[in-house]
Formats: sequence, C-alpha cells, structure tokens
Amino acid sequence: MFAAYYAEATPGTVIFDTNRGWTTKLPALVELFPDAKVICCVRNPAWILDSVESLIRRNAFELSGIFSYESGGTVYSRVEGLASAAGMFGFAYNALREAVYGEQSDRLLIMRYESLVANPLGTLAAIYGFIGEDLHPHDPRNIEPCYDMIEFDLRLGTPGLHDVGRAVETRERKPILPPDLFTRYQKDAFWEDLKLLPPTVNLV
Repeated sequence: MFAAYYAEATPGTVIFDTNRGWTTKLPALVELFPDAKVICCVRNPAWILDSVESLIRRNAFELSGIFSYESGGTVYSRVEGLASAAGMFGFAYNALREAVYGEQSDRLLIMRYESLVANPLGTLAAIYGFIGEDLHPHDPRNIEPCYDMIEFDLRLGTPGLHDVGRAVETRERKPILPPDLFTRYQKDAFWEDLKLLPPTVNLV
C-alpha cells in the first residue's frame, strides 16, 4: 500500500503523514519501516476542548459533523462526546497514551504547544534534530496561508476548524468552558509531569 501510494517519491524523501491513528500502529509501522518516527503535537486537554467549544459557538447557525449534525445538546454533552473513547479528542488522547507507554516509545517526540508558541525556531530545530534532517529556514512571523481544508471544514459544518494563523504567537484569552469542566480536563496533561513519562520519550 505504501509503495503504491508513494510510488512517485524519490529515494531518500522524508514523508510526513498526519493521521492521528499512527500511534496505535507503532508495532507494525516500526517493523515495516525501522526508521519511522512520530511527532506528537500536544496541548493541555482543557484548552483543546475549550477551543472546539469556542468554534462551535462562533458557528452558532451551523450543524457540525463533529456532533453528527445534531442540533441539541449542551456544552457538557459536547465535551463528553469529544472526550469519549471514539470521540475526536478521546481517541487521539488514548492513542497517544498507548504509544507513550508502549514498547516503541523511543520513536516519539512529544511537542508541546506551549514550547512552539514560546520558542518556535528552537522547537523546529528540535524536530529537525529528532528526524535527522538539516534545519530549513522558517519565518514564524509570516506563515503561508493554506486553503486545502476550507472545503472539508465547510462540508463538516465547522468553518474554521483547520484555520492557521499568519504568525506563531501566544494569544491570551479566558476559557469559555464551565469551570468544573475546564478543571476536570486540565489535569489530564500527563506529559507535564516528567515522572509520568518513560525516559525513552523525547519531549520538547
């Protein structure tokens, strides 16, 4: 399947694939591609869920495919759905934990959102070092817009889901989730406690 899909890639090409399910397939992936590595982009779960809720509220007259185009529900049911084992967030979170505590954890680089916005060039340098490539020039203050996902987001009924800012920067805002929800998920950022991370996992 890989040979067919990437048939036009030249030998030595570094291929990035952004499917969040790869962390559940590491045993097979490493056996097929011994040099494979996975970069896991993480952010505090409370802020991820808060951002989705903020987006849903901005699109108040849209029915989102994230919630099966249902018009009912509350912030509590939406967060519960996102965080469920099959939910958009819950699946990715459990898949991350599977890889972190699995036998191939040395293939992981956990990249913290906070590291990226505070020190984008330093974080990028760490990523290039992790994959064994020379650092390419980047301008975190002038990011090229990407329009590839606009149509997908519109079909999903969630315009703006994949929007990317024109600059990497910290944006201060207050959470919109009820305090009990925000507090419940804020403590799930296990990577912030180094005692909970295997020493084989790379963290930036």
